[in-house]
Amino acid sequence: MSRPTRTATGTGITIPAPAARPTATMVARSDETGTPPSGIIIEAVSPEIEGGRYPIKREVGDTLEVSADIFKEGHDQIAAVLKYRREDATDWAEAEMRFIDNDRWAGSFLLPANTRYRYIIEAFPDHFATWADELEKKATAGLDVALELREGQLIIEETLPRADGDDRVILTEALAAIAEENENQAAVVHRLLGDDVAEAMRRHRSRAGGATYAKELEVVVDRVAARYAAWYSFFPRSAGRVEGRSATFAEATQRLPAIAAMGFDVAYLLPIHPIGTTNRKGRNNAVGGGPDDPGVPYAIGNERGGHDAIDPALGTLEDFRGFVAAAQALGLEVAMDLAIQASPDHPWVAAHPEWFTVRPDGSIKFAENPPKKYQDIYPVNFDNPNWFALWREIERVLRFWVAQGVTTFRVDNPHTKPFPFWEWLIGEIQRTNPEVLFLSEAFTRPKVMKELAKLGFSQSYTYFTWRNFKRELIDYFTELTQSDVKEYLRGNLFPNTHDILPIILQEGGRPAFKSRLALATTLSSVYGIYSGYELCENRPVPGKEEYLFSEKYEHKVWDWDRPGNIIDYVTQLNAIRRAHPALHEYDNLRFVETDDENIIAYVKSTPDRSDVVLVVVNLDPFGAHESVLHLALNDLGLAAEEPFRARDLLTDETHLWTGPTQRIRLEPEEPAGLYALEAWRRVDYVEGCG
Repeated sequence: MSRPTRTATGTGITIPAPAARPTATMVARSDETGTPPSGIIIEAVSPEIEGGRYPIKREVGDTLEVSADIFKEGHDQIAAVLKYRREDATDWAEAEMRFIDNDRWAGSFLLPANTRYRYIIEAFPDHFATWADELEKKATAGLDVALELREGQLIIEETLPRADGDDRVILTEALAAIAEENENQAAVVHRLLGDDVAEAMRRHRSRAGGATYAKELEVVVDRVAARYAAWYSFFPRSAGRVEGRSATFAEATQRLPAIAAMGFDVAYLLPIHPIGTTNRKGRNNAVGGGPDDPGVPYAIGNERGGHDAIDPALGTLEDFRGFVAAAQALGLEVAMDLAIQASPDHPWVAAHPEWFTVRPDGSIKFAENPPKKYQDIYPVNFDNPNWFALWREIERVLRFWVAQGVTTFRVDNPHTKPFPFWEWLIGEIQRTNPEVLFLSEAFTRPKVMKELAKLGFSQSYTYFTWRNFKRELIDYFTELTQSDVKEYLRGNLFPNTHDILPIILQEGGRPAFKSRLALATTLSSVYGIYSGYELCENRPVPGKEEYLFSEKYEHKVWDWDRPGNIIDYVTQLNAIRRAHPALHEYDNLRFVETDDENIIAYVKSTPDRSDVVLVVVNLDPFGAHESVLHLALNDLGLAAEEPFRARDLLTDETHLWTGPTQRIRLEPEEPAGLYALEAWRRVDYVEGCG
């Protein structure tokens, strides 16, 4: 099936449209006179997103396990191989698939590189295995198998031309044994059923009568940072110590050691570009700001430049490079905000007015989210005759910042831009720079959020920000981490953002900040906070989930040592995350039954159970709660009848627990318990002790 295309006006370039979702049959076909069609069925392939329309996601170093239902009529044995290759390679490698049960097969291969891989399944009748099975049964029953040996001879002779080296010697000797079978039929049978003959035949067997799955599938292999990272979001202009003016990148650089010391991996910068002056907003989003108001950083662009320029108040491009270098020296990655919109003063407006929406009166339409109106921002109109030039311009902007050392972008409101654009843009960037990651900030309808993830976004904001109660948390995170959603959407949990101050933080105060942080750092392997969270900043605009005196509208100077802060708690939780591999994984979340609706508990463990972490959180910031936990000890590699250690990772105390039920009490001020569960072995005798 050919893919429909869309031709860019005036560019001479044809852009492939997204592939149609396949309705392919899984059975190989042939004409009426040649080889009959294969009877092998390959179906229910997993992982696979919507018939292979979208790629799945993994990280460097992972092993991709692929399974499928594979079967054919009759009782003949079949074999299957998982074929795979890098997207830029032409030759396939193969991994033998193994039979599990009930016609289910599985195979796996390693993903060593930050790139994209293709994989597909091929299955075929295993004539030698079918023959060997029948031969063994008949020989065991004491039947004469002379004719069966002649049948085996034909199968081996068909295979021999494809064999070489030691395998050719083994098969040649097997044929010689058949030729001499009159001397000792039992010995010949024993020889032909040997493992060496079976392995040689497996390596060179015929694939006649086989079938190949109708769709090549794709896996995007990202850096591990796509799955495991802690983000710290801040406005660099608020990193200074002088009231009423913007901090510079030099001053923002001085903030980096504290961010690194708290254990963060990513320093995410809110927009750093020149800010428009037309309709500039004032303090608390006041319309018509004064000359001393700095403006909203999302009103991007003025006479000093647009998306590829830096606000002069912050410094120069060289200063920015110095900031990135300083961050990298501390083990921090710098992420930037990509907000595709413009102030009325942006160079795009004069150069490309067709990129914006012109109203009947000739004015350009401002951004709106009724009843909100953003008088300082023009939204970009992607549905314009010069659409591909706009696409290419945004690609150019991204490549400019990648050249400055930025490899992660948080994308503002991607759900208001076309789906085909994101699939194209992310694919183009990652084709040459597979290390680049994209975080989707789309607090919108579930299917739209999922579609953006399928199209290529490496991470996604989630509804965690508003999920406060036990049942809704369990239901939501079971969907995110245990359903097919885990194959393409990695939830990056932010308990707050520069735009959102949830009610739970407004009303719950310091206990809520601690409990929400404990949840964010452990429910997912990737999370983030917006600066001020560690200070428990929660002054709202009355009746809204917004910050009063927000630094979106003014320069701020923060007292990073102010009383009541939870900096030590943030630091401790990030240290625990780093120390425990179980907390580096995304889809290993398993909830634990509790008796109190205010207590949520869950376990994360490594596949070999060498690291098992139990997390228990009091969801009520206003009161203490006590609950019985019901642990599935066998699933954790612990014997139900044996004592085991529960090492409290927050207090470093060790408890000796026995049995699957344990009682936990949590106060609002200490709302979380994190325990490393370890098997305990009794020591019957210690030298020196009587």
